[in-house]
Amino acid sequence: MSIAHMSKAMRRPLAARLVLGACLTLGAAGLGGCQSSSTDVDVLALAAQTDPPDVLYNQGLANLEGGRLGEASKKFEAIDRQHPYSEWARKALVMNAFTSYRGGDYDEAVNAAKRYLSLYPGTDEAAYAQYIIGLSYYRQIPDVTRDQVGAARAAAAMREVIERYPDSPYVEDAQTKLRIARDQLAGKEMQVGRYYLERRDYVAAINRFKNVVDVYPESRQVEEALARLTESYYAMGLTGEAQAAASVLGQNFPDSPWYRDSYALLKSKGLEPREGGATSWFTAAGRKILGASSGA
Repeated sequence: MSIAHMSKAMRRPLAARLVLGACLTLGAAGLGGCQSSSTDVDVLALAAQTDPPDVLYNQGLANLEGGRLGEASKKFEAIDRQHPYSEWARKALVMNAFTSYRGGDYDEAVNAAKRYLSLYPGTDEAAYAQYIIGLSYYRQIPDVTRDQVGAARAAAAMREVIERYPDSPYVEDAQTKLRIARDQLAGKEMQVGRYYLERRDYVAAINRFKNVVDVYPESRQVEEALARLTESYYAMGLTGEAQAAASVLGQNFPDSPWYRDSYALLKSKGLEPREGGATSWFTAAGRKILGASSGA
């Protein structure tokens, strides 16, 4: 008979049967049985509530598959309480992290996954736990106008998946989400840079645009960053730097509308894109962009 078809009496945990047997023995010996102590009754009641870990685990899975996330979480948590440090507790902990993620409780998902990694860093499910952390942060990335702490955390967590678990099945998706999170961070830098540019705080704007190229050379924001550098330097009267920025833009993105705009801006004053010196920031920036586009 399978566990699922066993009666409640047959599925009563061993601890409960031992306590009950002890009570009956004491009673038969005229020693008052278990009626003299409320503590004994509490122990018996607690033991009767304890299910085998495999039963709790399967119940948790059934609830999860049925969309009853709250009940699933309770079952997984019960395994952790009643059977700590067992194999079932290990499995239940990572499943509870997934259940919390599925239910949108991202903070709890992160906490459970981090606890799993601290207890079981070398197991097969460790990569999945790290992936859940990344997904939980990823789901909390706000629009680019707001603080991007979530994007930074998502990027860091997904990088951990890629670097620590390179053979896991989650690497491909982690790479995609890492790129998206980093593009979001670059987008935030661009937003702040444009804010300074509109207020003619050119030095502050240039620092932001250069940071996009330096830190996020693979992002979609690089084209605009180089065009904005051309615009900012040109507005400051630094035509050599403006020409160098446009040159890097043209070499890497010759068909970009941003390059057409930058080229037109220079041509309006009789200037053309021109490479910077061998040791200039622009030459180094060009190498970074080329390396990022080639996957180096």
